[in-house]
Amino acid sequence: MSDNLPAIPGMNNAAASTGSASAGNGFLALAGRTAKLAASALFLKEGMHLLRSHMQANAGAAMRLSEMCGQAEVEPRFTSMIEDVSTSLTGVAEASGEMVNAADTVDTDARGFNGAHDREYRPGYEASNGSGVRQAKPGFFRRTGRHS
Repeated sequence: MSDNLPAIPGMNNAAASTGSASAGNGFLALAGRTAKLAASALFLKEGMHLLRSHMQANAGAAMRLSEMCGQAEVEPRFTSMIEDVSTSLTGVAEASGEMVNAADTVDTDARGFNGAHDREYRPGYEASNGSGVRQAKPGFFRRTGRHS
């Protein structure tokens, strides 16, 4: 993951990368991972916007070059190659636009999940932390088949 991502409270990078059930399934760890996913999607989206504008500019420049080559009566196969480059660059710009849409969906879904997770589990998390009683590890009841 990029070092440019913001630090997220409750997110222990070592626990997230090891997949440890005791550290990785907790309320804050899951909230941290989904917040990190949303932040990563935003960084991807920003990068794809930059790529798209760069490719559009290059495609336009290639098309202008192709037109100038036509006016200068450059051999048609070279002019055709430049037009092909312009078409390919336009395709990259369009594909990066699709990536922006996908990253936006990931960001929206991660934020929605984080909000739903917070509404559902924060009251229990706050109650268990405020009780002073040691609680079962996350996932304990699923592994044993016991439900509260």
